[in-house]
Amino acid sequence: MKGYNEHKDFVTLEAWKRCREVKNFFYKEIIPKLPIEEKYNLGTQIRKASVSITANIAEGYGRFHYQEAIQFYRISRGSLFELKDHLISCKDFNYITSDLINNGIELIESAKVTLNGYIKYVKGKVKLK
Repeated sequence: MKGYNEHKDFVTLEAWKRCREVKNFFYKEIIPKLPIEEKYNLGTQIRKASVSITANIAEGYGRFHYQEAIQFYRISRGSLFELKDHLISCKDFNYITSDLINNGIELIESAKVTLNGYIKYVKGKVKLK
């Protein structure tokens, strides 16, 4: 992000970056493929979950206590699983191709692994206190 000082902020977190990739994938590749009748049903659910994955990491990062932060990171993780289900639904309803579902699952799994690692790291900080 040009013009933004990223020093010591949530945007420097690899977990946030991976989740941002997932969010952008859904906004650019999945939502536009939905038929008009799904724009306000499945589309709305996808938008909310997509935004939630990065927003909860940001909110957790801003919390004072590690334990409180971890809860927001877990909510983000839950939203990743929700997006995986929505992606499967899109495939089941023939809204997207097999290539798109495979790309989406790969992005989600990568984000999930990275986020799990970050949660584990923060949990370690709790034990040190």
